[in-house]
Amino acid sequence: MSESETGTDSEFGVVASDDTIDKTAAALESHGIRALVAGSGPEARDLVTQLLPAGAEVFNNTSRTLETTGLAEDIERSGRYQPLRLRLYQMDREMQQREMRLLAASPDYVIGSVHAVTEGGSLLIASASGSQLGPLVSGAGHVILVIGGQKIVPDTETGIRRIHQYAFPLEDARARQVYGVPSAVNNILIINQVVAPDRFTAILVKERLGF
Repeated sequence: MSESETGTDSEFGVVASDDTIDKTAAALESHGIRALVAGSGPEARDLVTQLLPAGAEVFNNTSRTLETTGLAEDIERSGRYQPLRLRLYQMDREMQQREMRLLAASPDYVIGSVHAVTEGGSLLIASASGSQLGPLVSGAGHVILVIGGQKIVPDTETGIRRIHQYAFPLEDARARQVYGVPSAVNNILIINQVVAPDRFTAILVKERLGF
């Protein structure tokens, strides 16, 4: 069954109005999250480039948003940064398991996205393994999230429904195609307030990006 047949595409796949995006940005700011607004994916890509210092240690979470904007390629292949994901791929999972866990848990920068952001300024991220959630909460020195404008929802309850009804089916199909295994909503992180100054930046994009 397609998204349009279930009705979820019209509810969860439509980019929010400029007024709603501005309102959401203001709410994020009030919750300790620096909020920037970009008109397009390329503009968001430029903003991330401005935020990341040359030579920074960066872990890019698995994200359709990062793939489609070219940010994953920038981080892993441009030579401007120290890409932790590639470094982890090159390590021995049996002999270096503890070192790998420590590297992934506390990078200088984490770049990713969310599955929903509420108009009141809360961020919702779902995960099958939960491995990327700890760095978002406290492990990473800095967090940058690039968020498509279709991910804005009225409240947390709607955000959880968006995860289950819209984002999960799309991610599950992707995981089965790419990895040959299903995905799952085993963990949902809700960030309501960030207390560390200047640690979190959310870039709201006025176009549809990711799931």
